[in-house]
Amino acid sequence: MNEADTCRKYVVPKLQAAGWENDPHSLTEQKSFTDGRIVVVGNKARRQAQKRADYLLRYTRDFPIAVVEAKAAYKSPSDGLQQAKDYATVLGLKFAYATNGHGIVEFDFLTGLERELTVFPAPAELWARLRGSEKLTDKAAETLLTPGYNVLGKSPRYYQEIAINRAVQSVVQGQHRVLLTMATGTGKTFVAFQICWKLWSARWNRTGDHRKPRILFLADRNILVDDPYSKMFAPFGDARAKIEGGNAVKSREMYFSIYQALAGGEGRPSLFKEYARDFFDLIIIDECHRGSARDESSWREILEYFEPAYQIGMTATPLREDNRDTYSYFGAPIFEYSLKQGIEDGFLAPYRVHRVITTFDAAGWRPNAGETDRTGREIPDREYTTKDFERVVALRARTNAIAAHLTDFLKNTDRYGKTIVFCVDQEHADEMRRALSNLNADLVQKHPDYVCRVTADEGDVGRGHLSRFQELEKQTPVILTTSQLLTTGVDAPTVKNVALVRVVGSMSEFKQIIGRGTRVRDDYGKLFFNILDYTGSATTLFADPDFDGEPARVSEEEIDDKGKPKPETYKVDEPEPMKVSEPPGPPYGGGLSLDDEEHGEPRKYYFDGGQVQVAAHLVYELDPEGKQLRVVQFTDYTAERVRTLFPTAAELRKAWADPEKRADIIERLAERGIDFDELTKVTAQPDADPVDLLCHVAYSAPLRTRRERADRVRKERREFLEKHSGLARQILEELLEKYAEHGTAQFVLPDVLQVPPISDHGNVIEIAKYFGGAEKLREAIHELQTILYAA
Repeated sequence: MNEADTCRKYVVPKLQAAGWENDPHSLTEQKSFTDGRIVVVGNKARRQAQKRADYLLRYTRDFPIAVVEAKAAYKSPSDGLQQAKDYATVLGLKFAYATNGHGIVEFDFLTGLERELTVFPAPAELWARLRGSEKLTDKAAETLLTPGYNVLGKSPRYYQEIAINRAVQSVVQGQHRVLLTMATGTGKTFVAFQICWKLWSARWNRTGDHRKPRILFLADRNILVDDPYSKMFAPFGDARAKIEGGNAVKSREMYFSIYQALAGGEGRPSLFKEYARDFFDLIIIDECHRGSARDESSWREILEYFEPAYQIGMTATPLREDNRDTYSYFGAPIFEYSLKQGIEDGFLAPYRVHRVITTFDAAGWRPNAGETDRTGREIPDREYTTKDFERVVALRARTNAIAAHLTDFLKNTDRYGKTIVFCVDQEHADEMRRALSNLNADLVQKHPDYVCRVTADEGDVGRGHLSRFQELEKQTPVILTTSQLLTTGVDAPTVKNVALVRVVGSMSEFKQIIGRGTRVRDDYGKLFFNILDYTGSATTLFADPDFDGEPARVSEEEIDDKGKPKPETYKVDEPEPMKVSEPPGPPYGGGLSLDDEEHGEPRKYYFDGGQVQVAAHLVYELDPEGKQLRVVQFTDYTAERVRTLFPTAAELRKAWADPEKRADIIERLAERGIDFDELTKVTAQPDADPVDLLCHVAYSAPLRTRRERADRVRKERREFLEKHSGLARQILEELLEKYAEHGTAQFVLPDVLQVPPISDHGNVIEIAKYFGGAEKLREAIHELQTILYAA
């Protein structure tokens, strides 16, 4: 009996006999809990296999408790235990089982013991063991098992379920400060909502008046509270209220506010002090690494004032020196889900990083003696570097060159691919908007909002642009230029390009910016995205040992002052990090303070002349095994993978000659990120047969074209063709010709019989008759392929 027979005849009945009902709330068969990593080769993307448990056991709908791996009846029951333990570890479960339908092996993570069983434990038994180990009181257990909000068609992903249940358990067990670290794009808002819903519905705070808990959702930007308020938290209905405009609302249960609305300042009293210290039972602090958890934050007193409340911090940034105080305030995270893990599971999109460097950025820029800017001021004579551009001196030629390069990039990929351009400040964002708009005048004529600026100064107009940009069904706006506003809290699942035209010095900010593109939308063809780094700062941050989401590819090319690739375009193997110097003087030298604008002077110099070229364009990419892959190494990588599967060319050719084995080879290579279209493009051998191409790169075998192979069959194996007569032989000749022109796809039955010229001989049944029946036809085509691929 195979594994499927064993499951159907023995495993399911044993589970049902133990009380695990065969429904999704108790027993789920063949449960896939990842989406499968996305592998990008060339411009194509495909998913690797999902991780799938044979059986996932749930104590309640929202509380998984054990995993079961089944093997065929003739195998040992313990053969699947290691896999069961691995899956249980990923899923955060404490019980793992392996079975062959007769024997059962259990591993209990609570005790570390492994034992053999004859029957599966009942749901109540496992819950009692778990509850005893976790020391859950009746009230705590009741709250933990309170159902989450059932969003139709949106069940929590496995890591979200872990985060929700661990946070609720921490709160009901008296842990006043809780931290969840989850990468941008992994659904922190959904997790926060479910935590609030479970605690609110359970009346976890139960007091004498039996009121429901009062919860505050706190962040530092309106967009971070307005979006959850109107969308994710909508099921709270009239229980919601937003604290704003100096009005201390006290009649609701689910509150939303930004720090600025609660804090005082400029003669305005602190609004938060109008609430009793114990008014809120729970506070959710979104993006807590930027807010009041920081030691030096002026908002810290808000959390300290509401010290009696349970406080759950949420961040996308793992522990680093620049956020150590956040982790000190909340303590170690009770759960972490990284960018790297999200990409590995296929829930987050991988990305390519294009490092594009202008000559000004590569070598610096120095004005000529006595050179003045557009306002007539003399520009201080010194060398200005990337950090100075658009902060101390604005170089219009550089902005135009970058805009031209980005425009050409979109023309070569997708002109309607949603793109966010991060600029130095709002003024720079407007300069970039104008340059991009003029370069795309043909589309701007049709869509006036093709390029828009979204900054704080844009107000409601900018928010309108952003709202349309986020909508899946809206084609425009396509390009948004911004400075700081869109670094976080913007859920735009179809973003395909993120362009950095300002230095990003903080890993926290860098990960937030990357998060603008990590959402995956299979239904809209969004499986990966591009980061175009025009400052070199992203490349430096990729080399940071704390970075946990390596890029998929980096490419490099030179461009001229018009943003066009130079003839001597090249690709390099290892990029040198961009070196940016800190200019002397307060705060950026040259005698010009960044605050001078307040005293009537422009805060930077504006230089409209000069010639700029793009000096380099690098691309980084990861292979499916997580090792860095450069474009120039693609053939070496292919050769290594092929030799791993087939030590010799003879073994590869022998397997390739069998149509069924050939399909398996192609699939196995595709899983390793090897695409024949890309290999053909890289090697510039469009006429070579795939197997010859593989043998050439892996074993240095001489290349042979498809035409040469077909001619060899006609000349050296005429006896094969001559044993067929009339139309049968003619059809075989036509198959050979189609193969010579188009490749091995011409041997796929019955498809190839339904296209000219072969279809001119009749339908599939009529053609099969020329060979003596369908089986004889199949044998003839199989033999033709064997001969074709003979040594």
